[in-house]
Amino acid sequence: MALSKWRMPSVCLAFLYVVLLFAHPCNGFYLPGSYMHTYSNGDAISAKVNSLTSIYTLLPFSYYSLPYCEPIGGVKKSAENLGELLTGDQIDNSPYRFRMNVNETVYLCTTSPLNEHQVKLLKQRTRDLYQVNMIPDNLPAMRFEEQNGINFQWTGFPVGYTPPNSNEDYIINHLKFRVLVHEYEWRGVEIIGTGEEGMGEIIGPGEEGMGVISTDADKKKASGFEIVGFEVIPCTVKYDPEVMKKLVRYANISSVDCPTELDKSQIIREQERVSFTYEVEFVKSNIRWPSRWDAYLKMEGARVHWLSILNSLMVIGIVFVIFLRTVRRDLTRYEELDKEAKAQMNEELSGWKLVVGDVFREPNCSKLLCVMVGDGVQITGMAIVTIIFAALGFMSPASRGMQLTGMIILYLFLGIAAGYVGVRLWRTIKGTSEGWRSVSGSVACFFSGIVFIILTVLNFILWSSNSTGAIPISLYFVLLFLWFCVSVPLTLLGGFLGTRAEAIQYPVRTNQIPWEIPARKYPSWLLVLGAGTLPFGTLLIELFFILSSIWLGRFYYAFGFLLLVLSLLVIVCAEVSVVLTYMHLCVEDWRWWWKAFFASGSVALYVFLYSINYLVFDLQSLSGPVSATLYLGYSLIMAVAIMLSTGTIGFLMSFYFVHYLFSSVKID
Repeated sequence: MALSKWRMPSVCLAFLYVVLLFAHPCNGFYLPGSYMHTYSNGDAISAKVNSLTSIYTLLPFSYYSLPYCEPIGGVKKSAENLGELLTGDQIDNSPYRFRMNVNETVYLCTTSPLNEHQVKLLKQRTRDLYQVNMIPDNLPAMRFEEQNGINFQWTGFPVGYTPPNSNEDYIINHLKFRVLVHEYEWRGVEIIGTGEEGMGEIIGPGEEGMGVISTDADKKKASGFEIVGFEVIPCTVKYDPEVMKKLVRYANISSVDCPTELDKSQIIREQERVSFTYEVEFVKSNIRWPSRWDAYLKMEGARVHWLSILNSLMVIGIVFVIFLRTVRRDLTRYEELDKEAKAQMNEELSGWKLVVGDVFREPNCSKLLCVMVGDGVQITGMAIVTIIFAALGFMSPASRGMQLTGMIILYLFLGIAAGYVGVRLWRTIKGTSEGWRSVSGSVACFFSGIVFIILTVLNFILWSSNSTGAIPISLYFVLLFLWFCVSVPLTLLGGFLGTRAEAIQYPVRTNQIPWEIPARKYPSWLLVLGAGTLPFGTLLIELFFILSSIWLGRFYYAFGFLLLVLSLLVIVCAEVSVVLTYMHLCVEDWRWWWKAFFASGSVALYVFLYSINYLVFDLQSLSGPVSATLYLGYSLIMAVAIMLSTGTIGFLMSFYFVHYLFSSVKID
């Protein structure tokens, strides 16, 4: 065959490309949602600023709410996703300009004389420990600080500094940036094409990745420098404003040492003119681009995680073995009897066999139970899918807000499952599909309505404080649209599918007259509340780390441990509810429906109480009723979600157990 007539099919080309990809050993792991950006010498590096944040007040504010230098051309907001807007992020451009591998000390601007309002605001932000969050190349600025011989790592830098036992405050107006860069050189395997259509050069996996390069210009672009770290040292320096105002923006000045004397620091006072400067130093590093987030995601306390998991496994094993032996012994003893013995035993029944005609009697508030179980399925499905994707590495910290956005999208589409389960349980209890629309609508509005009411109250508080954490009116309409135009129709669709599904048939008939429940020495709700301690013990350690990441501004990326803990939590909730249900049936208490739900769902009470304990003892710096109200509001949302999720797990497992138990024993 002539060469001019030979063409490689695109499928073969793709296959060859995949072979090159998997044949080469990998040196790193690329987080989905992030991409590598290489720079040549002198290339401009953009730096953005996020909202000012504080663990002292929990109220985020715009960076430009303080008298900082604004960029030439004005402030421009970056496009933000749904998750960023809900978490209060407000990302703007900044006047800070960097050039790759150009070390320089630069003058930025000098403010007008500070007025009374600006001084009051700067002092308040300084005393409230507000941090400036800068984002160059999509990487948060990191600050290291040593206290009592221990090195602490923080993201961002403070607005100002207040010396001990002093009423004066000093503004941070000089920043020393240390940019870690890794030199990237493309070393690939070239397959030279013939010039025919569909052919070209293929460059195989190189030092850090792989790609397709067809021209020399592309090869040049693929090589360069990557930013793998960004450190900042904040300083406060007193400048002569008369000298500094003669300089133009980005004028080079001599290097500045951070002063230790207060008289050489820039005080926050009326009529003071503050000059802002910064210097940047580029340092070559052996850290590669796929590993640049390791410093932020460094996980401490792995041994504590493992000890907690092993402790939970022991509890699960002990409870399971004891319960299994008890139930199996009871069933085996009954099944081994002959017919005459069974007939005689039926006349002398005791325990759970006495409530055979009442065990499937309709519970009180059956519609509410169906609604809560439907919402629990929706929340549980969202949590499981989110944590699995995060554990597999699909939740990149570089993609701010994407995790929350993904959770909202999952929650919306899982409305189908919620409606299906809620309506099918309704049909099982009632024996008819009548009223399924009301059940589906309630499922769509119950948990969402609770969250919406709490967020609205908190939003009024944030609005009154002029915080960027307040949800904009436009976003409110977006959320209402997603709720009523996406979630509600999908839940109704799930409910309609539930009416078409076959109702679950009870193995025994229900008597017309309910069985009288014997009096008990102690109320059954004490046992229900006590049952929640076991799931709480499983969740406690991860709950501490999660609360620390949310309220103390730390990164949480131990999703592998979280997935294990979630799996154990599901097992513990199922075991606790089943054991409690069996105990109530053995004392002739056939009202097991709600008790099975709250036996595992009561863990939410302990989670909320622990949140209050965390507020009192671990968030001692939190100030004012506004901050405490925000914290308790968000904690209440978390507790309600946990109650619905864990309660649903326990109820569904108990329902299956009761159905199996009374299907295994035939009693006339």
